[in-house]
Amino acid sequence: MKATWNGVTVAESDDTVLVEGNHYFPASALKREYVTFSNHHTSCPWKGEASYYSLLVNGELNQDAVWYYPEPKPEAQMVKDRVAFWNGVKVG
Repeated sequence: MKATWNGVTVAESDDTVLVEGNHYFPASALKREYVTFSNHHTSCPWKGEASYYSLLVNGELNQDAVWYYPEPKPEAQMVKDRVAFWNGVKVG
């Protein structure tokens, strides 16, 4: 699986976990040179609190395009140390 945005592969892995229609990539698959800070957080009733990263590719910012669960709830351990994408990032 590849995650691409703005013509660049931002993550690639054969080891993704599919949860609620989203592919969660190992955090180590995320190409950190395209990642920038975000202080955004959301809450999922069964996974816990999500944190976000933004992507910066070719001078363009995709705010809060990557999310992850730093401390997922016990029933959501399959997403621990993994990241998922949205907001125009193509995964396939």
